[in-house]
Amino acid sequence: MRFLHTSDWHLGRSFHGAGMLDAQAAFIDELVATVRERRIDVVLIAGDVYDRALPGVDVVRLFDDALVRLRAAGAEVVLSSGNHDSATRLGFGGRLLGSAGIHVRTRLEELDRPVEFDAGDHRVAVYALPYLEPRMTADALGVEAPGHGPVVAAAVGRIRDDVETRGAGTGPLRTIVMAHVFAAGGSGSDSERELSVGGLEIVPVDVFEGFDYVALGHLHGRQTLRPGVRYSGSPLPYSFSEAGHVKGSFIVETSADGIDVEEVEWSRPRPLAVLRGRLEELLADEALAWAEPAYCQVTLTDADRPAQAMQRLRERFPETLVLAFEPEGRREERGRSYGERIAAAASTLEVCSGFVDHVRQRPPSELETEVLAAALADAASREVSA
Repeated sequence: MRFLHTSDWHLGRSFHGAGMLDAQAAFIDELVATVRERRIDVVLIAGDVYDRALPGVDVVRLFDDALVRLRAAGAEVVLSSGNHDSATRLGFGGRLLGSAGIHVRTRLEELDRPVEFDAGDHRVAVYALPYLEPRMTADALGVEAPGHGPVVAAAVGRIRDDVETRGAGTGPLRTIVMAHVFAAGGSGSDSERELSVGGLEIVPVDVFEGFDYVALGHLHGRQTLRPGVRYSGSPLPYSFSEAGHVKGSFIVETSADGIDVEEVEWSRPRPLAVLRGRLEELLADEALAWAEPAYCQVTLTDADRPAQAMQRLRERFPETLVLAFEPEGRREERGRSYGERIAAAASTLEVCSGFVDHVRQRPPSELETEVLAAALADAASREVSA
């Protein structure tokens, strides 16, 4: 049998204010085409179907359409809830959907009830762990120290107990576990929501020892922790920290002899560019032509903050979304704080000019100084007349 491991669709998420629904729809087109072309039997979605507990109507409609098209392409679907999803809302109608080949796992009592598939010469049991909030699930799982690691370990223990009850059948039993966790050794990015505070969210990878394949969700970079323990990553980048990611999934093919894993890559609708340098150099550098259609994060290093920086950048890089300033060789007076320098100002105009200089990292221009002086003079005349 062929399983396609995916996760972290985050339907409805924006990218630094830029809409992503069209890009997410394009991913689903590519996913459906892959299911048809590679004859995928089951699509696994290891949590974070949506980006929020209350997704928009258009987002729900997109996911509904995706499920219909995946079934029409010949694949069943096993999905679990992530920390961004509302488990209750995502799980609505789950028992009824199962009869239609859409297997939803969002409830604690379902974690050791696998979705079973008969592949002829072997069987496959897929256990889908929903995201387990420690404070909400520790008591039910008999965990005294409610951290994510102990909670997941207890849940996996229940799965192991169930595997032992499966017994002999038609051919060997292959086991796949889906889980939405931050496993030890994984590499995160800026677009993932922390699962808890400090190090309590980390789940030891040894917890998943002994299963044929572990399909993880939560981290957005596709990565292999062990040969049978992998993150598919998100299908699209959701922060500039993911600029270097190759987005894709894994095809997991089970057989009586074991499993084989193959990488699949997804198209990126628009490249990401992380640019740094002085404004004039960035605008003139011919080697940056590739970044012109990209979503751009730009850090300017000019000693003086350039006027109309974003407007000028967008003339060449129209999809610039993030602009930051980290001046090289800042002109601040050594040993004197901003407050000390303002306290030493001889006039109100110097105070205002000093504020502009401090915030923009360049002194006001001649025209700006004239405007400030005129405004101060007007304010003074109003105060006298009052």
